[in-house]
Amino acid sequence: MYALLLGIAALWGAATGLLVPRAAYRFSVEPEEAWRDTCPAGHPFSGVARGWLGPARCAACAAPRTAPRQAPVTAPGTDGVTADGPDAVSADEVSAAGRYASSLLAPVVTALGCTALAAAAGLRPELAVWLLLAPVAVLLATIDRRVHRLPDRLTLPLAGVAVLLLGGAALLPEHAGSWTSAVLGGLVLGGFYLVLFLINPNGMGFGDVKLALSLGVALGWYGWAVLFMGGFAGFVFGAVYGFALMILRRAGRRTGIPFGPFMIAGALVGLLLGALAA
Repeated sequence: MYALLLGIAALWGAATGLLVPRAAYRFSVEPEEAWRDTCPAGHPFSGVARGWLGPARCAACAAPRTAPRQAPVTAPGTDGVTADGPDAVSADEVSAAGRYASSLLAPVVTALGCTALAAAAGLRPELAVWLLLAPVAVLLATIDRRVHRLPDRLTLPLAGVAVLLLGGAALLPEHAGSWTSAVLGGLVLGGFYLVLFLINPNGMGFGDVKLALSLGVALGWYGWAVLFMGGFAGFVFGAVYGFALMILRRAGRRTGIPFGPFMIAGALVGLLLGALAA
């Protein structure tokens, strides 16, 4: 049963992770833009959920490259050996046609994260909440890594959904957390990041403040110690990354780095420790 649970979690993570690259591409825009409506070639997105769900591949871009080959041409003096025409397209080129974003890292990361959460939480009701929130967390980390921003259209609903889902989990037997501490955890961690933002707006983005709300809700579910560990781990990861960039002379003391991925990684560590200790 335990192995089946891990397998289901891994498949869920891989499947939902495949949907991350397209959404990340559409959201990875400048702050004054809402999101992208077309692929790099200008073709509008279409498909499920108004084009939000699907692989990071444009069918319109791929279509011209999958045209039939020219008729084989017999080169003189080759005794009937044929050669492809000048516009022939190789199989590799056809398979890569239309792709506008890498689609390998996101499903791998999401699958690993979901598997780790399943291994730590087991069959407790909150596992369903973690599995639902994990793909969105990977999406936010991907966007922040690319354009150093965390869209309000994702961070604010994520906090509300986390509160509602954990409220439902608290009504089920065998849960290992507290909905009250989860709500308070969101307020505390969000308030702490808000103070940091007000002290140094150039060092902390307001998107990080809103992300802290949902991460605080998740960490607070397992109590104050887990909230502290998960929040602190995010700062440690960010500091190590920044220090490494300085050592490699790829950044200076005033160079901005996307902090969202480190906040999410720290929260994952906190959730794993909290679930194992519960």
